[in-house]
Amino acid sequence: MILQNVTDVTPEIVAAARDSLLAGGVALVPTDTVYGLAVAAGRPSAAARIFALKNRPAAKNLPIMVAGVDQLPSLGVVVTPDARKLLDAFAPGPITIAFGVDPAAAPEWLAGRDEIAVRVPKEEALLAILRETGPLLVTSANAHAQETPETVPDILAMLDGEPDVVLDGGPRQSVPSTLVNCNLPVPRIERVGQIPADRIEKVLHSAEKVLS
Repeated sequence: MILQNVTDVTPEIVAAARDSLLAGGVALVPTDTVYGLAVAAGRPSAAARIFALKNRPAAKNLPIMVAGVDQLPSLGVVVTPDARKLLDAFAPGPITIAFGVDPAAAPEWLAGRDEIAVRVPKEEALLAILRETGPLLVTSANAHAQETPETVPDILAMLDGEPDVVLDGGPRQSVPSTLVNCNLPVPRIERVGQIPADRIEKVLHSAEKVLS
């Protein structure tokens, strides 16, 4: 199912994506950076389909997207002072932060994970869906180790199979979010994306503290 013009968010678009995701489907969704492949949390068979579509090693954990910073406590993440500074400066937006996980506070579907990467996107269609579904596992919509194409037709041609629902929001950039690992004694930039390293360093108030 391909839904066009999702920049004009309608209840019908949100409902179609929500129903597919909660039924264990895979959705191709626009984000404020690249297109992503999304599945509802806590559905291992759906996550396995993402790995198959991307030809990605299943050993790699999938990042998580949430509708707002206020949902972070429900994941049991450990929000350090540095992580809080980055969230205040850039979320929602193109920053992904790796957090430590408190196993006593984390949901069952995160059992066994001591670190998770989380982002709050700045994309109204995706945020509307996240408000309906709760946390989603979302990874870039590309074949493993390849750049993410900017358009839906090019993405579908690259994937090994088809998602259950496709939200076409028009061309997107091929530059992903910036990833900062705050589950370390000193935060480290692990991927430079749309937010330059110097802006991250400025927020953290010490260029020496962040190693790119």
